[in-house]
Amino acid sequence: MTGGVGVWVDRGGGAEAETAVHLSEASARQVAVRLVSLGGRHVDETSPCVDVRLGDGVRVHVVLPPLAVAGTALSIRVPRAESPSLLDLERRGFFDGGDLDSVTRCVTRRANVLVSGSGGAGKTTFLAALLSEAPASDRIVTIEDVAELRPRHPHVVALETRQPNLEGAGGVDLSRLVREALRMRPDRLVVGEVRGREIRDLLAALNTGHDGGAGTVHANGLDDVPARLEALGALAGLSVDALARQAVSAIDAVFHLERRGGHRRLADIGHLAVGPDGRLCARTGLRD
Repeated sequence: MTGGVGVWVDRGGGAEAETAVHLSEASARQVAVRLVSLGGRHVDETSPCVDVRLGDGVRVHVVLPPLAVAGTALSIRVPRAESPSLLDLERRGFFDGGDLDSVTRCVTRRANVLVSGSGGAGKTTFLAALLSEAPASDRIVTIEDVAELRPRHPHVVALETRQPNLEGAGGVDLSRLVREALRMRPDRLVVGEVRGREIRDLLAALNTGHDGGAGTVHANGLDDVPARLEALGALAGLSVDALARQAVSAIDAVFHLERRGGHRRLADIGHLAVGPDGRLCARTGLRD
């Protein structure tokens, strides 16, 4: 929604204009401020960009003018009433051939997995379905900027970051939460979206006996995952060589998702390796 411009709704086939609803800029801003306040946050000219989660899992993102040039930009993501299982995804055509068996085997053998894909490719949905297959005795600790993972599992501890206040105090980032999670005896440590220096803490954790973990990254294809990890590693002060060896040791499988024409699917299954030049590379298929 853009105040004074229009409203668009994505029902699974891409964004469509919703002509039955039109809000003026003043009304759109009022709705945005109200929704953000329900999430325990505040949005105004001093904090013009806010991302919050409402109690039932609805995610709200707001950008105010002048950053949003045309008018208040309000994005609302409504979660499904119930998280789908891997079998549900299979019935929707998410998997090809024996891909479901490969995914299930990774869960059973407690492989550390990385889920990649572009925005809206279904990374969170797929990861939640994958975690739902974990034994009921496992303690799953999830770490996210905005808590969205909702696996069907009896023992999930969800941690969520906190942005600093107007004085710049009180912030808790993903990297801090990864370190805190290690003190909570997790059987499976999960970072909903890796996009900064927390990559160092996650790889370190997965390299020290914490198997069955997972994370997601934005990438356009399986072959693009190494470059993405190198960029994140640079933010954490990791050299290319150090990142390559840490990632290969920590991550057992990479699942790349794509969305085309409103249809989401598992496009590639691969693993990470160190190439002849000593840099990280991706190869098709699960590691032997």
